[in-house]
Amino acid sequence: MDLNGKVAVITGAAVRIGRSMAMALAEAGVDICIHYRSSKEEAEQTCSEIRELGRKSLAVSADLSDSHQAAHLIMKTAIAEFGRVDILINSASVFENKNLLTSSEDDWDSHLDINLKAPYFLCQKFAKSMQRGQTGHIINLVDWRAQRPGTAHLPYRISKAGLVTLTECLALELAPNIQVNAIAPGAILPPPGQDYSYLEKRAEQIPLKRAGCPQDICDALLFLLRSDFVTGEVLSVSGGEQFTPGV
Repeated sequence: MDLNGKVAVITGAAVRIGRSMAMALAEAGVDICIHYRSSKEEAEQTCSEIRELGRKSLAVSADLSDSHQAAHLIMKTAIAEFGRVDILINSASVFENKNLLTSSEDDWDSHLDINLKAPYFLCQKFAKSMQRGQTGHIINLVDWRAQRPGTAHLPYRISKAGLVTLTECLALELAPNIQVNAIAPGAILPPPGQDYSYLEKRAEQIPLKRAGCPQDICDALLFLLRSDFVTGEVLSVSGGEQFTPGV
């Protein structure tokens, strides 16, 4: 796909990796609809920086726990502003370290609603919005943990495993006009409430012996969007951490 002049919707794009992806796409010539829930100031700042690059940008607030309403609002607003959407990036996520014995039903619901159900219905709205002859891309942000068993982050891990399956199934259902892929980050940013010492400790168990950075995710994103012959794939950007025993 030639990215210049295309339109992208990115959930959770006001902060962290979502913001980095929004800026990278804007630099590549993409107009951006930024979804956020509560980070209004950060979303507006990101939109301002995108406009400084000469691209159009719009911020939309929506609670992804109300999946149907959020998907409708986000896509309707983006299409009303830009006329179409070519790229959907499901980046917003809940990430909590709960196992079977420490998790509640609310933990289960919040992870599944935001990490899996919301992307499902956003993909549905996106696919239905496609115009005749239009091609598009869906990129789902998953996690290297989604493809291996473990006891930590259990509701999170299950929700991301479901998102991997959704990626693979939609790659078949939406072909040939829409390519659907996933990116599985590893240690890129410390979780909220942690500092970079968290990444230093993680680096000890990563084969490449270092943490990554948001630019690594942006590079993977641009590769997938510019490719016309990759679909249904999960691209791990983890320094090989998914192969480390006992993690």
